[in-house]
Amino acid sequence: MILRTFGWAFGITVLGLLVAALYDGGTGLALVAVLAVLEISLSFDNAVVNAKVLDRMSPFWQKIFLTVGIAIAVFGMRLVFPLLIVGITAKLNPFEAFDLALNDPHKYHHLMNDAYPMIAAFGGMFLLMLFLDFVFEERADKWLPWLEAPLARIGKLDQLSVVVSGGALAFTAGLFADDPGQVMIAGVLGMVTYILVNGLGELFSEATEDDDEEGDDEEERAPARSGPSSLALATGKAGFFLFLYLEVLDASFSFDGVIGAFAISTDPIIIALGLGIGAMYIRSLTVFLVRKGTLHEYIYLEHGAHWAIGALAVCMLVSIGRHVPEWLTGGVGAGLIIAAFISSVVRNRSDDGPAASAGDDKPLHSSKV
Repeated sequence: MILRTFGWAFGITVLGLLVAALYDGGTGLALVAVLAVLEISLSFDNAVVNAKVLDRMSPFWQKIFLTVGIAIAVFGMRLVFPLLIVGITAKLNPFEAFDLALNDPHKYHHLMNDAYPMIAAFGGMFLLMLFLDFVFEERADKWLPWLEAPLARIGKLDQLSVVVSGGALAFTAGLFADDPGQVMIAGVLGMVTYILVNGLGELFSEATEDDDEEGDDEEERAPARSGPSSLALATGKAGFFLFLYLEVLDASFSFDGVIGAFAISTDPIIIALGLGIGAMYIRSLTVFLVRKGTLHEYIYLEHGAHWAIGALAVCMLVSIGRHVPEWLTGGVGAGLIIAAFISSVVRNRSDDGPAASAGDDKPLHSSKV
């Protein structure tokens, strides 16, 4: 199970470290290793949230997530995206930006920092919307009932997540941003992207469920025909938009990792190798969580991951005007997930205990998933 799920990650690790050693010797090898650990620590909560979405996708789209998706994550977000940002900021084409990154890394780093407020606004608002939609929804299981219950009650107000996010963006832009207009535009684009991609995914998921319910009744009456059925088409659309949602989510998580990587190295090749290795482990971990049913067994993990996303969103918005250390961002996220995991273990044991001691006429496991 471990080798089958993490085999590609192990292989990419060996290959990436070998390329790093050939490219920059022992120094490159060490930097790539450190960057890989940085990416894993910052994006662990991403794996938990991704697993919840991936669990709704067909095996085909799960494979696409691990193949095409990882290519987008490694080459798109960890290599091409920074070059595009610098190119847009400095009015350079991607080749000139790549040349700048190799030959004048300090100027390249400076241009990335100049663009960071817009990057943080976009990613921060996308993640904040994701967090608010989670905590404003009524759920049977609550990790922090004293906080989640009142949030779910006020969440009955329609579009409250949009109202809160918009207010947070306006407050942040006015308080921290040197150029509030650019930050507002980037933040609004982040909100629009979340609403669009998430809405399309939900739309086609509902269409798939409706077709599935009607399929049994219509199957015998429907004439034979060639080509894909309406169910297959709906499933394909749903899978595509869920895949697109995961890619945008991964991009939002990767912003802080890409920026934080410059504190370790300014070489785009080293950064792409290190963060790419880390991203591969996060993808494999996502699939592992789905196949093991971990989110069903430890039900508070999803809660902890979303609270970690909320903390990351706040850190990204604050970082528009104030430096937030990467260790703080990663540490808070990891701490929340660990706390949620411990709470899940305690809940499972308390549910099993009474059932196990009550006699043979009662179930041995009473927790609902």
